Amino acid sequence: MDIPASPQESSRREWSPPLPEAAGFEHAMIETPGLRTHVASIGEGDPVVMLHCFPGHWWQWHVIAPAIAAHGYRVICPDLRGSGWTEAADPRFGPDSQRDDVVAVLDALGIQRAHFVCHDMGAISGMQLSYLHPERVRTMVELAVPPGFMEFTPKIMPAFAHMPALLGHRPGRSLRYLFSPRYMAHPMTDATIDAYLRVHQRPEVEQAVRALYRGLVIPVSFRIMRGIYKRMRLHPPTLVVFGLEDGPFAEPTARRICRKHAEHADRFELAFVDDAAHFITDDAPDAVVRLAIDWFECEGGAA
Repeated sequence: MDIPASPQESSRREWSPPLPEAAGFEHAMIETPGLRTHVASIGEGDPVVMLHCFPGHWWQWHVIAPAIAAHGYRVICPDLRGSGWTEAADPRFGPDSQRDDVVAVLDALGIQRAHFVCHDMGAISGMQLSYLHPERVRTMVELAVPPGFMEFTPKIMPAFAHMPALLGHRPGRSLRYLFSPRYMAHPMTDATIDAYLRVHQRPEVEQAVRALYRGLVIPVSFRIMRGIYKRMRLHPPTLVVFGLEDGPFAEPTARRICRKHAEHADRFELAFVDDAAHFITDDAPDAVVRLAIDWFECEGGAA
Protein backbone atom coordinates (compact mmCIF):
# COMPACT_ATOMS: atom_id res chain seq x y z
CA MET A 1 0.00 0.00 0.00
CA ASP A 2 1.45 3.35 -1.05
CA ILE A 3 0.69 6.53 0.86
CA PRO A 4 -0.28 9.33 -1.53
CA ALA A 5 1.97 12.35 -1.37
CA SER A 6 3.31 14.97 -3.70
CA PRO A 7 6.39 13.90 -5.72
CA GLN A 8 9.48 13.49 -3.58
CA GLU A 9 7.49 14.74 -0.57
CA SER A 10 9.60 12.92 1.98
CA SER A 11 12.95 13.94 0.56
CA ARG A 12 12.50 17.62 -0.38
CA ARG A 13 10.08 18.94 2.23
CA GLU A 14 11.54 21.29 4.80
CA TRP A 15 10.44 19.97 8.19
CA SER A 16 10.49 22.59 10.93
CA PRO A 17 11.79 21.77 13.43
CA PRO A 18 13.76 18.88 11.89
CA LEU A 19 12.28 15.42 12.35
CA PRO A 20 14.05 13.19 14.89
CA GLU A 21 16.23 10.53 13.32
CA ALA A 22 14.55 7.19 12.57
CA ALA A 23 15.78 4.95 9.76
CA GLY A 24 13.47 3.42 7.19
CA PHE A 25 10.40 5.65 7.57
CA GLU A 26 8.63 7.42 4.74
CA HIS A 27 7.10 10.82 5.54
CA ALA A 28 4.14 12.49 3.89
CA MET A 29 1.45 15.09 4.52
CA ILE A 30 -2.07 13.73 4.02
CA GLU A 31 -4.67 16.32 3.02
CA THR A 32 -8.15 16.04 4.54
CA PRO A 33 -10.73 18.82 5.08
CA GLY A 34 -9.23 21.36 7.48
CA LEU A 35 -6.18 19.26 8.29
CA ARG A 36 -2.78 18.32 6.88
CA THR A 37 -1.70 15.22 8.80
CA HIS A 38 1.95 14.27 8.96
CA VAL A 39 2.21 10.50 8.58
CA ALA A 40 5.33 8.37 9.03
CA SER A 41 5.12 4.86 7.62
CA ILE A 42 7.28 1.80 7.24
CA GLY A 43 6.97 -1.72 5.83
CA GLU A 44 4.57 -3.53 3.51
CA GLY A 45 1.54 -5.70 4.20
CA ASP A 46 -1.65 -5.48 6.23
CA PRO A 47 -2.03 -2.01 7.79
CA VAL A 48 -1.27 -1.31 11.43
CA VAL A 49 -2.10 2.19 12.68
CA MET A 50 -0.25 3.49 15.74
CA LEU A 51 -1.68 6.40 17.73
CA HIS A 52 0.77 8.18 20.00
CA CYS A 53 0.69 9.56 23.53
CA PHE A 54 0.85 13.11 24.83
CA PRO A 55 3.28 14.82 24.54
CA GLY A 56 4.30 12.52 21.73
CA HIS A 57 4.12 12.11 17.98
CA TRP A 58 5.07 9.53 15.34
CA TRP A 59 8.59 9.12 16.76
CA GLN A 60 7.19 7.36 19.82
CA TRP A 61 7.04 4.28 17.58
CA HIS A 62 10.55 4.55 16.09
CA VAL A 63 11.63 1.26 17.72
CA ILE A 64 8.30 -0.56 17.76
CA ALA A 65 7.09 0.21 14.22
CA PRO A 66 10.12 -1.23 12.36
CA ALA A 67 9.97 -4.39 14.49
CA ILE A 68 6.29 -4.89 13.67
CA ALA A 69 6.92 -4.06 10.01
CA ALA A 70 9.52 -6.84 9.94
CA HIS A 71 6.67 -9.29 10.58
CA GLY A 72 5.03 -8.32 7.29
CA TYR A 73 2.92 -5.28 8.14
CA ARG A 74 2.61 -1.73 6.83
CA VAL A 75 2.86 0.46 9.93
CA ILE A 76 1.30 3.92 9.73
CA CYS A 77 2.06 6.49 12.44
CA PRO A 78 0.08 9.75 12.13
CA ASP A 79 0.71 12.84 14.19
CA LEU A 80 -2.64 13.53 15.84
CA ARG A 81 -4.26 16.96 15.72
CA GLY A 82 -2.35 19.38 17.95
CA SER A 83 0.78 17.22 17.96
CA GLY A 84 3.90 16.69 15.91
CA TRP A 85 4.07 18.17 12.43
CA THR A 86 0.34 18.00 11.66
CA GLU A 87 -1.24 21.32 10.66
CA ALA A 88 -4.85 22.23 11.51
CA ALA A 89 -6.85 25.10 10.05
CA ASP A 90 -8.92 25.35 13.26
CA PRO A 91 -7.10 25.29 16.64
CA ARG A 92 -10.19 24.19 18.57
CA PHE A 93 -10.80 20.66 19.85
CA GLY A 94 -13.97 18.70 20.43
CA PRO A 95 -14.21 15.35 22.25
CA ASP A 96 -14.30 13.51 18.92
CA SER A 97 -11.83 15.64 16.94
CA GLN A 98 -8.92 13.22 16.81
CA ARG A 99 -11.17 10.20 16.22
CA ASP A 100 -12.75 11.92 13.22
CA ASP A 101 -9.29 12.92 11.97
CA VAL A 102 -8.12 9.30 12.09
CA VAL A 103 -11.16 8.15 10.12
CA ALA A 104 -10.47 10.85 7.51
CA VAL A 105 -6.84 9.72 7.19
CA LEU A 106 -7.93 6.08 6.81
CA ASP A 107 -10.31 7.15 4.04
CA ALA A 108 -7.62 9.21 2.32
CA LEU A 109 -5.25 6.24 2.38
CA GLY A 110 -7.92 3.81 1.18
CA ILE A 111 -7.73 1.71 4.35
CA GLN A 112 -10.99 -0.02 5.21
CA ARG A 113 -9.79 -1.97 8.26
CA ALA A 114 -6.60 -1.94 10.28
CA HIS A 115 -4.96 -3.26 13.39
CA PHE A 116 -4.41 -0.52 15.96
CA VAL A 117 -1.81 0.04 18.68
CA CYS A 118 -2.56 3.08 20.85
CA HIS A 119 -0.95 4.63 23.91
CA ASP A 120 -2.19 7.20 26.44
CA MET A 121 -3.98 10.01 24.55
CA GLY A 122 -3.97 7.93 21.37
CA ALA A 123 -5.97 5.27 23.20
CA ILE A 124 -8.82 7.77 23.56
CA SER A 125 -9.23 7.88 19.79
CA GLY A 126 -8.63 4.15 19.55
CA MET A 127 -11.38 3.47 22.08
CA GLN A 128 -13.79 5.79 20.28
CA LEU A 129 -13.06 4.08 16.96
CA SER A 130 -13.74 0.68 18.49
CA TYR A 131 -17.13 1.76 19.80
CA LEU A 132 -18.36 3.97 16.96
CA HIS A 133 -16.53 2.59 13.91
CA PRO A 134 -15.93 -1.08 14.77
CA GLU A 135 -15.95 -1.98 11.08
CA ARG A 136 -12.65 -0.08 10.71
CA VAL A 137 -10.89 -1.90 13.58
CA ARG A 138 -9.51 -5.35 12.96
CA THR A 139 -7.89 -5.57 16.39
CA MET A 140 -7.11 -3.04 19.11
CA VAL A 141 -4.13 -2.93 21.48
CA GLU A 142 -4.44 -0.19 24.13
CA LEU A 143 -1.37 0.62 26.21
CA ALA A 144 -1.47 2.07 29.75
CA VAL A 145 -5.12 3.20 29.53
CA PRO A 146 -8.14 1.28 30.86
CA PRO A 147 -11.12 0.45 28.63
CA GLY A 148 -14.16 2.68 28.37
CA PHE A 149 -16.29 0.25 30.37
CA MET A 150 -14.00 0.32 33.41
CA GLU A 151 -15.42 0.56 36.91
CA PHE A 152 -14.30 3.69 38.70
CA THR A 153 -12.25 3.48 41.91
CA PRO A 154 -10.41 6.25 43.81
CA LYS A 155 -7.25 4.15 43.49
CA ILE A 156 -6.78 5.35 39.92
CA MET A 157 -6.92 9.07 40.81
CA PRO A 158 -3.10 9.46 40.86
CA ALA A 159 -3.20 8.72 37.12
CA PHE A 160 -4.75 12.18 36.68
CA ALA A 161 -2.23 14.09 38.81
CA HIS A 162 -0.79 15.86 35.76
CA MET A 163 -4.16 17.17 34.58
CA PRO A 164 -4.33 20.52 36.50
CA ALA A 165 -0.97 21.69 35.16
CA LEU A 166 -1.93 20.81 31.59
CA LEU A 167 -5.34 22.47 31.87
CA GLY A 168 -3.54 25.67 32.89
CA HIS A 169 -0.50 25.21 30.64
CA ARG A 170 1.21 28.40 29.59
CA PRO A 171 3.05 28.42 26.27
CA GLY A 172 6.77 28.28 26.88
CA ARG A 173 6.57 26.20 30.06
CA SER A 174 8.63 23.03 29.74
CA LEU A 175 6.79 19.71 29.67
CA ARG A 176 9.80 17.77 30.88
CA TYR A 177 8.01 17.06 34.16
CA LEU A 178 5.80 14.58 32.26
CA PHE A 179 8.86 12.36 31.86
CA SER A 180 9.42 12.00 35.60
CA PRO A 181 10.13 8.72 37.44
CA ARG A 182 6.44 8.62 38.39
CA TYR A 183 5.64 7.58 34.82
CA MET A 184 8.54 5.36 33.82
CA ALA A 185 10.59 2.45 35.08
CA HIS A 186 13.77 3.58 33.31
CA PRO A 187 14.89 7.21 33.00
CA MET A 188 14.88 8.64 29.49
CA THR A 189 18.01 10.24 28.12
CA ASP A 190 18.04 13.95 27.41
CA ALA A 191 18.25 13.09 23.69
CA THR A 192 15.05 11.04 23.90
CA ILE A 193 13.17 13.75 25.77
CA ASP A 194 14.40 16.29 23.20
CA ALA A 195 13.10 14.08 20.38
CA TYR A 196 9.67 14.14 21.99
CA LEU A 197 9.56 17.83 22.94
CA ARG A 198 11.45 19.66 20.19
CA VAL A 199 8.26 19.99 18.16
CA HIS A 200 6.86 22.28 20.85
CA GLN A 201 8.99 24.93 19.17
CA ARG A 202 6.02 25.09 16.78
CA PRO A 203 3.56 27.68 18.18
CA GLU A 204 0.60 25.63 16.92
CA VAL A 205 1.65 22.64 19.01
CA GLU A 206 2.54 24.66 22.10
CA GLN A 207 -0.76 26.52 22.01
CA ALA A 208 -2.77 23.33 21.54
CA VAL A 209 -1.97 21.88 24.97
CA ARG A 210 -4.76 23.57 26.93
CA ALA A 211 -7.25 23.22 24.07
CA LEU A 212 -6.50 19.51 23.80
CA TYR A 213 -7.11 18.82 27.47
CA ARG A 214 -10.06 21.16 27.87
CA GLY A 215 -11.80 20.19 24.65
CA LEU A 216 -11.00 16.49 24.31
CA VAL A 217 -9.36 14.72 27.25
CA ILE A 218 -11.58 16.07 30.04
CA PRO A 219 -14.90 15.65 28.17
CA VAL A 220 -14.06 12.07 27.24
CA SER A 221 -13.00 11.34 30.83
CA PHE A 222 -16.40 12.57 32.00
CA ARG A 223 -18.09 10.32 29.45
CA ILE A 224 -16.27 7.36 30.95
CA MET A 225 -17.17 8.35 34.51
CA ARG A 226 -20.83 8.78 33.51
CA GLY A 227 -20.84 5.23 32.20
CA ILE A 228 -21.62 6.11 28.59
CA TYR A 229 -19.37 3.36 27.23
CA LYS A 230 -20.78 0.80 29.65
CA ARG A 231 -24.04 1.14 27.73
CA MET A 232 -22.31 0.30 24.46
CA ARG A 233 -20.89 -3.01 23.25
CA LEU A 234 -17.18 -3.27 22.48
CA HIS A 235 -16.96 -5.50 19.39
CA PRO A 236 -13.33 -5.44 18.13
CA PRO A 237 -10.92 -7.85 19.86
CA THR A 238 -9.23 -5.64 22.44
CA LEU A 239 -6.05 -6.20 24.45
CA VAL A 240 -5.24 -3.72 27.22
CA VAL A 241 -1.63 -3.73 28.45
CA PHE A 242 -0.19 -2.18 31.60
CA GLY A 243 3.32 -2.05 32.99
CA LEU A 244 3.59 -3.77 36.36
CA GLU A 245 5.19 -0.61 37.78
CA ASP A 246 2.35 1.66 36.62
CA GLY A 247 1.17 2.48 40.16
CA PRO A 248 -2.41 3.70 39.55
CA PHE A 249 -3.05 0.65 37.39
CA ALA A 250 -1.29 -1.99 39.47
CA GLU A 251 -2.40 -5.45 38.45
CA PRO A 252 -4.97 -5.96 41.26
CA THR A 253 -6.57 -2.58 40.50
CA ALA A 254 -6.56 -3.11 36.73
CA ARG A 255 -8.16 -6.53 37.07
CA ARG A 256 -10.78 -5.18 39.44
CA ILE A 257 -11.89 -2.29 37.22
CA CYS A 258 -12.09 -4.64 34.21
CA ARG A 259 -13.63 -7.61 35.97
CA LYS A 260 -17.01 -7.34 34.22
CA HIS A 261 -15.53 -7.31 30.72
CA ALA A 262 -17.70 -10.21 29.55
CA GLU A 263 -20.77 -7.99 30.05
CA HIS A 264 -19.33 -5.24 27.87
CA ALA A 265 -16.95 -6.72 25.29
CA ASP A 266 -16.98 -9.53 22.73
CA ARG A 267 -13.29 -10.37 23.17
CA PHE A 268 -11.17 -8.69 25.82
CA GLU A 269 -7.94 -9.54 27.60
CA LEU A 270 -5.50 -7.88 29.97
CA ALA A 271 -1.72 -8.25 29.86
CA PHE A 272 1.00 -7.00 32.21
CA VAL A 273 4.64 -6.27 31.41
CA ASP A 274 7.54 -6.56 33.85
CA ASP A 275 9.88 -3.65 34.45
CA ALA A 276 7.59 -1.07 32.80
CA ALA A 277 5.40 1.82 33.91
CA HIS A 278 3.16 4.30 32.04
CA PHE A 279 5.70 4.95 29.26
CA ILE A 280 5.62 1.28 28.38
CA THR A 281 6.64 1.94 24.78
CA ASP A 282 9.99 3.26 26.01
CA ASP A 283 10.39 0.98 29.02
CA ALA A 284 9.61 -2.29 27.24
CA PRO A 285 9.34 -1.92 23.43
CA ASP A 286 10.19 -5.59 22.78
CA ALA A 287 7.33 -6.73 25.00
CA VAL A 288 4.92 -4.37 23.23
CA VAL A 289 5.97 -5.80 19.86
CA ARG A 290 5.55 -9.38 21.03
CA LEU A 291 2.12 -8.78 22.56
CA ALA A 292 0.89 -6.83 19.53
CA ILE A 293 2.02 -9.41 16.98
CA ASP A 294 0.48 -12.24 19.01
CA TRP A 295 -2.80 -10.31 19.26
CA PHE A 296 -2.88 -9.52 15.54
CA GLU A 297 -2.19 -13.10 14.56
CA CYS A 298 -4.46 -14.85 17.07
CA GLU A 299 -7.40 -12.46 17.00
CA GLY A 300 -7.32 -10.66 13.69
CA GLY A 301 -9.35 -12.99 11.53
CA ALA A 302 -9.60 -12.36 7.83
CA ALA A 303 -8.59 -8.97 6.48
